[in-house]
Parts: sequence; C-alpha cells; structure tokens
Amino acid sequence: MTVKRTADELISQAARLGVTDVHIIPRRKDYLVKFRLHGHLIPRKPISSTAGERLISHLKFMASMDISEKRKPQSGAWQTHSNGKQISLRISTLPTALSKESLVIRIIPQQQSFSLDKISLFPKSVQQLYSMMSLSHGMIIFTGPTGSGKTTTIYALAEYSFKKVARNMITLEDPVEKQNDSFLQVQINEKAGITYHTGLKAILRHDPDMIFIGEIRDAETARIAIRAAMTGHLVLTSMHTRNAEGAVYRLLEFGVKPLEIDQTVIGVTAQRLVSLSCPFCRGVCSEFCRRDGFPKRAVVFDLVRGQLLRQIIQTAQKGERVSRAKTLESMIRKGIALGYISQEEYNRWIVEEKGEVDP
Repeated sequence: MTVKRTADELISQAARLGVTDVHIIPRRKDYLVKFRLHGHLIPRKPISSTAGERLISHLKFMASMDISEKRKPQSGAWQTHSNGKQISLRISTLPTALSKESLVIRIIPQQQSFSLDKISLFPKSVQQLYSMMSLSHGMIIFTGPTGSGKTTTIYALAEYSFKKVARNMITLEDPVEKQNDSFLQVQINEKAGITYHTGLKAILRHDPDMIFIGEIRDAETARIAIRAAMTGHLVLTSMHTRNAEGAVYRLLEFGVKPLEIDQTVIGVTAQRLVSLSCPFCRGVCSEFCRRDGFPKRAVVFDLVRGQLLRQIIQTAQKGERVSRAKTLESMIRKGIALGYISQEEYNRWIVEEKGEVDP
C-alpha cells in the first residue's frame, strides 16, 4: 500500500467516525496511532518506524511544511474531501527525545453547521445567549479548556445573528478554524503585517456590527478587545480559564482597569463538553456506537452576567472571590439528577478539574 493511500484511509476513517484529532506518536521500535473520539484518546494499531516516518513526511508535504526539517516544531494546514464532505486539516509536528517527530492532525469539518439548541444540554442557557446577540455593544467572553467547543459556540451565535438579527459580523482569527459564508473572516498574518492591532483598525472601518476576536492571550490583545467594545460594537472573544470568574481575574492581570471591565464586559460564560448516557446501550458504549443520530456529547454552560458579574468584578478588585451556588459543577450535577450524565462522567470531570474524585 502506498503512503498516499495509507494517509487517505487514515483520514477517511477518522472523519467517518467523527474523530477530532489523530495522533501519530513515535516509540522506540514503532509508531502508535491514536484517535481522540468524543473527548477520549483511543489507541489504534501500531505501524512500523519506516512506515511512520514516510507517513509523517507525506502529511508534512501536503501541509506545505519543510519535510527536511525535523529539529523544530512546525505547523501547516490544507483542505481536502473525505466521504463526500470537505474537511480542513491542521497539522502540528513536535520533535522528541527519540530523534523522531510526533504529529497531530486536527480535523475540522467545513460544511457541518451546529445549532446551539441541539448541542446544549439545557435550553435556558441558549436562550440567554441568544438574547445577548441583540445588544448593540459590549463584550462577551467565552471560557473553557481547549476542545470544549468555544469557537463552535461563537460560530453558532454568529450564524443566528446573521439569520435572525441581520447583523454584520467580521472575525479576526489565528488561524481561521472553519470557513463560513455567513460572515467575513480575516486571518492573522504577521508576515503580511496583519496583526490583531492592525487587523482590528481595518475591521472598524469596514462597518461591522459584531466582531469576533479569536482569543485573548496577552495584554495587548486584551486592550484591543476592550477598545473595540468601547467603540460601540458587540465583541465576542474567548479565553482559557477554568471558570467564568477566572476571565475577570485574567483581564485584571493583563492590566485592564476594573472600570473598563465593568463598562464593557456584559457576560462571561464557561462551558464544557460532557458525554451523555446512551439510551440504547447497556453499560459502556463501544467507540463505534452510532446511537441512530442521538448525540454522544452536549455542552453545559455557566453564564455569568448582570448584578452577579458586577459583584465578581468588585470582589476581584479587592483580591477576593464570590461564593456562588450555581456553577458549572452544579449544572453537571443537575444533568446527573435528570439522567443525562453518568456518575462516572462526573468523576472524570472532577479529576480533570480538581485532581480529586467525588465520594
């Protein structure tokens, strides 16, 4: 079997199963392929060292990466078709101590559109998010770890605003994760002079109603997002924090003044993807369970706004924290009580979040 056919079959199988990431991990005698499916990393069969090196070189070539460079991390991307659908592949390599490269493929379906009504576990949270899309200005921050669906949520809200509220949205992303005809997308390209700062200045002259700033990673991007919200635009952005109140503390660390946060931030939401209990299988499902269209995972939101948000800002300024009854953990416990989520899934989430098991 040629290396091209091996790569095509690997990507085709991963896309058909709904895999989000494919890991090709080097070992001393071979390479191990793993699929990240519904949040779980599942080992596949190992491949020989020769086949693994050829496969990685082929994938690097397809992603316009330097196949001769194996000492430095690289990243690239390309679009292809699999099972009749267009998908985008983001490739990342990392040199290891074994003098071999590790490679990860992020698979992003391009024609797949999500409705928050279908992927959210609790409809009330979606209605609250929809209600904020009609606001004329301010900033909404979406928090959560990598892979929790922040960008998918923002894209879904942008499509809703385009269809229901008829608002013009422009995105500033690094990189653009999914092509969408409902709004204008701009990709950061520092070599061409398109940074967050210059890109935002150009966007503000393009008559936007809403702006999506990919992610707040540093103080400069935080100031840019705040400035955009102050100019009369509705700004959506994301941050990597453990919970909703963590976004306020992070903005303060970036040097944003409490008054600026109070005047611009109108809502902060933390979200997690949780595995749902299968109504068709008994016990643990096989990874190939299709559930006849029943979703395997759903999003749980913890939305903070209004008076509670102002209280968090005030206490954060003093270096204190607000004691809250309704948190992300309480929402997941509610899912257990209603039978949507298993106790095992909750324990797994607790271990990831707090490093402890719920008794």
